[in-house]
Amino acid sequence: MTLNEATLLILFLFPLAYSPGPGNMFFAALGARYGLKASMPANLGYHLATFIASFAIGAGFTVVFNAQSIVFGILQKAGAVYIFWLAYKIYRSQTGPELVNAKPAGPFAGAILLLLNPKGYLIMALMFSQFQATTLGQTAVIAGIFTINNMVAFLVWTMAGQSLAQLFQSAKAARYLNTGFAICLAIVALWLMLAP
Repeated sequence: MTLNEATLLILFLFPLAYSPGPGNMFFAALGARYGLKASMPANLGYHLATFIASFAIGAGFTVVFNAQSIVFGILQKAGAVYIFWLAYKIYRSQTGPELVNAKPAGPFAGAILLLLNPKGYLIMALMFSQFQATTLGQTAVIAGIFTINNMVAFLVWTMAGQSLAQLFQSAKAARYLNTGFAICLAIVALWLMLAP
């Protein structure tokens, strides 16, 4: 892949990675509740799964995740249910002194979020339809650029969530913040559930 092609790929991915979606909202909420450092295991789990899934799709599995397939429909509905569950957990999360014993999401939760995120599969399939690889090496490069770009976007969202949490330090204000993030995730889940 040439430098020009890599630049075009990043420009193509930029609005997709930084726009609100299940992953961004989840990591913004994690950042708000636990901070950047504590969210890193979930972030790494998500992005390890991102690289593996994007490499697999690029290597020829695009047809399995075609928007018309049964597999895609199942993933979409399962993802919506999982995101509703995340929204509920964020809404019900405690604030104040109780957070001392609270544990942030780990790598497995991050990986599950990616695996049940149909938006991610659509972006991967679209990316490989526009930036075609002819070798497994090229596929790995494209998947790597995609993964790194997403990771940077999620770190930005996590830091934004952490910054918001600093503005909402009282228990009452933190409750409003948790409710706001939960509503955002629930809207994403509802959109996924109702999408054709």
